[in-house]
Amino acid sequence: MTIDAPQRPDLARELIARATESASHRAKRVRDQLDAVQLGQGRHTDHANTNVLRRILADHGWPGHRLVGPDAARAAWSIALHSDDEPDFQRAAATLLRRAVQVGDALVQHWAHLHDRALITSGHDQEYGTQLLLCADAIELCPLRAPEGVDARRATVGLPPIAVALKAVRRRYVPDGNGAEVPPVALAGVA
Repeated sequence: MTIDAPQRPDLARELIARATESASHRAKRVRDQLDAVQLGQGRHTDHANTNVLRRILADHGWPGHRLVGPDAARAAWSIALHSDDEPDFQRAAATLLRRAVQVGDALVQHWAHLHDRALITSGHDQEYGTQLLLCADAIELCPLRAPEGVDARRATVGLPPIAVALKAVRRRYVPDGNGAEVPPVALAGVA
């Protein structure tokens, strides 16, 4: 996919700034460094980010590589991925992202992650095994449809086998030898 300068650098800057702030907040939450007020502020930020992305989707469709460039398209994906309080919005965003993938304007791996997340937040089993729960002493896949076929499905969207992906996540999040542990119930994605 060859990309020229984004058509809307203003939207690109806004999406990147919002996603960067949100990612920083989530990293602190995973490390259990936030008090109740800060947790509430994070939820408010996610809600505000969802509203901004909702406006962009209404005006432009999925903000893909042509409109905002690859970094901002990734930021839009991250915002949609963390819109867990609005499952209808997540499903709609996944539909628009899939259309962007079909015309070569977005990454299929982003769609697979968002598709799985939308399924999980809607109470369904995921298809590609990208969503998991981080607990203090384990990492668990969220419910998975037809687990015996997950590696074949993952291959169709350019994702590595589930065992490889889980190993990488465990390296990243399992207690680090210094006794630090990951707090429970943080939803994360698996590449």
